[in-house]
Amino acid sequence: MARNLILAATALCGGILLAPQAGTAQTTIDSIGVTVTTTPAITSDYLFRGLSQTRGRPAAQLTLDAEHSSGVYVGAFVSNVAFAGTNARSEVDYSAGYRFALGDLKLDLGGTYYSYPGYTAPRGGFELNFYELALRASYEIAPVKFVGLAAWSPNFTGESGSAVYLEGGFDMALDYGFTISPRLGYQMVERNIVPAAGSRDGYFGAPDYYTLSLAVSREIFGGFIGTGMVVWNSMTHSSGRSDCFGGSKTCDSRAIVTLSRPF
Repeated sequence: MARNLILAATALCGGILLAPQAGTAQTTIDSIGVTVTTTPAITSDYLFRGLSQTRGRPAAQLTLDAEHSSGVYVGAFVSNVAFAGTNARSEVDYSAGYRFALGDLKLDLGGTYYSYPGYTAPRGGFELNFYELALRASYEIAPVKFVGLAAWSPNFTGESGSAVYLEGGFDMALDYGFTISPRLGYQMVERNIVPAAGSRDGYFGAPDYYTLSLAVSREIFGGFIGTGMVVWNSMTHSSGRSDCFGGSKTCDSRAIVTLSRPF
C-alpha cells in the first residue's frame, strides 16, 4: 500500500514552480517566425500543486519553449525527482498547444505528457506516465494580471482514473521591481483510496485537496530571477496529515527559493 501511495505522489510533478518572471529573454528566428525561450533553474525543493517531488531536496531543472508566430508552440521540461520506494529519478515532460487572444483575454489551449525515464513499475504497482489537457487564461488590468488554469487527465498518474485541477490567482507588479503572485488551487481525482479487495484499479492515495501559495519574485542581476515562495495545502494540518500518501511529509507546508535565468 505504501508503495502505491508514493507512486501517486508523482502525479504532481509536471511543471516548473516559479512565479511569473520579472523579465523575459528570448531568441527569435526571424526566417521561420519562431521564438525560443530556454530557462534553466535551480530550486531548494521541487514543488507542484502543493506537494514536494524531491522529498525536500534541491532540484536542477530546464524548461524549453518554442512558439511560432501563428501561436502554435511546443515545449519540454526536465527535472530530477526522488520518490521513496521507486526507482524514479528523473522527469521529462513534453507539451504542445496553441496560444491566442480574444480581445484582451489571452488563452493557451494545450496538452502535456508526463514521463519518468528509467522508471519500472514494481509488482502490484501502477504506471506513472500520464497526459493532461489544459486551458490557461490571463487578463491584465495594469498593474494586475489575473490568471486561471483548468486541467483534465483521463487517467491520472498511478492509473487513478479521471482527474481535474483548477487554479486561479493574479500577478501584481510592485515597487522596486518585485512581483507578487498568490495562487489557490484544487485537485480532484476519481479514485483517491485503495479500491475494494480484488480490484485491479490504480488509485491516487490521498483525498482531494486545496493548495495555496504566495510567491514574490524579482530580477536580481544580469537577467537572473530570484523567487521566494510559501506553500500550504489542506492536508498539512494534523487531522489530514495521515491522509497524505500514508503520512508522508510530502504535503507539509514549506518555503522554497528558486533562481532562474531565461535565455
